[in-house]
Amino acid sequence: MAIVSQNEKQLAAESYIMNVYDQIKQRNANQPEFLQAVKELFKTIQPVFVQHPEYIKYGILERITEPDRIISFRVSWVDDRGKVQVNRGYRVQFNNTIGPYKGGIRFHPTVNESIIKFLGFEQIFKNALTGLPIGGGKGGADFDPKGKSDQEIMRFCQAFMTELSKYIGPDIDVPAGDIGVGAREVGYMFGQYKRLNSYQAGVLTGKGVGYGGSLGRTEATGYGTVYFVEEMLKEKGLSFEGSTVVVSGSGNVAIYAMEKAESLGAKVVACSDSNGYIYDPDGIKLETVKRIKEGERGRIKDYTNEHPHAEYFEGCNGIWSIPCDIALPCATQNEIDVESANILIQNGVKAVGEGANMPCSLEATDLFLENDVLFGPAKAVNAGGVAVSALEMSQNSMRLSWTFEEVDEKLREIMKNIYRKSVTCAEKYGYPGNLVAGANISGFLTVAEAMMAQGVY
Repeated sequence: MAIVSQNEKQLAAESYIMNVYDQIKQRNANQPEFLQAVKELFKTIQPVFVQHPEYIKYGILERITEPDRIISFRVSWVDDRGKVQVNRGYRVQFNNTIGPYKGGIRFHPTVNESIIKFLGFEQIFKNALTGLPIGGGKGGADFDPKGKSDQEIMRFCQAFMTELSKYIGPDIDVPAGDIGVGAREVGYMFGQYKRLNSYQAGVLTGKGVGYGGSLGRTEATGYGTVYFVEEMLKEKGLSFEGSTVVVSGSGNVAIYAMEKAESLGAKVVACSDSNGYIYDPDGIKLETVKRIKEGERGRIKDYTNEHPHAEYFEGCNGIWSIPCDIALPCATQNEIDVESANILIQNGVKAVGEGANMPCSLEATDLFLENDVLFGPAKAVNAGGVAVSALEMSQNSMRLSWTFEEVDEKLREIMKNIYRKSVTCAEKYGYPGNLVAGANISGFLTVAEAMMAQGVY
């Protein structure tokens, strides 16, 4: 038998990855977000294929980058004026090798197949990192909840679930919330599912605590973001105590990232919504933000009505010009580009934790790593939400409810484990200190090994 040298293995792995990526580009030429997510993974996994050439033989990359199925459907509903409206709904069931498809539903006018595929692809590895038995999926619609009445949102959710209900179930595919989909929307969808099927508490997560939801789920993604960043900081002898923090967004993730950061002694000085951002040098008054965004469903600029010393700025990019020690992008994809990354670096940022899904461009990510900024990638940092969703599924299956403290302790331990696994894999595969590579490789290995064990199907 011919002995294959290490150099030959490296060349074979590099050639394989490049060829697969070229095929994916041809097949998905008009899907930039999906291609960005694939490229980000492919940049770091060559050493895996050097150590595991059997993955090439069994086409792991070709299989893992092609969804099991993509479901696209019409959502017809009636607005308050009696006019029929039509939106497009999606569900991508990407990979269920280690468990039922699991991932949120996003209602936003930008939703298209590329967005849903990028989110579903990231979800595969994010879910694998949690150590819990859940696969990757994602869904949504190009529906804009802003400016809609409560009755219109209810009717839309009911119409959306009428079609989606055909493809989901507690052991098949378990959706949750995402941008534009909070407890209200999940409640409406759960109610419609019950009308169409028997009562199955585990069919959706993010439910209200009174009907099968989990304590701690609302806080999970934001808290988990801070728990992961806390581990990064500890490694360098740093902490949130006395640090200045900028958080983009003012939704669920951002609010609870701010809450946990403040509880650890940080001063959060800025947050945003899709219209603009506020800067409060004395520290954001979180109770005001919560009331405006969660209670009144208002705009972040209303904050200055009660705190006139704070400043409001139209547009979102400028938030990254505010000097800070820690940046937590918790709004949406690609909100930090090279220009914003450069400004953050020049202003002395020490750590960046991606609370949103892929909020930094590939070039911005590279810039942070090149300048020794502590960088936590989204698939690791914001895994807390889906981790507690999986805990909600467990509670539903066992017909019990854990206390907030029990859930929070499990969440903290999961985030610590994700950090440790990312560090270990980065070291083992030649990327010391690079948590992007470490998280990619750790999540990928978990799914690839399960795919190998289960054969080609």
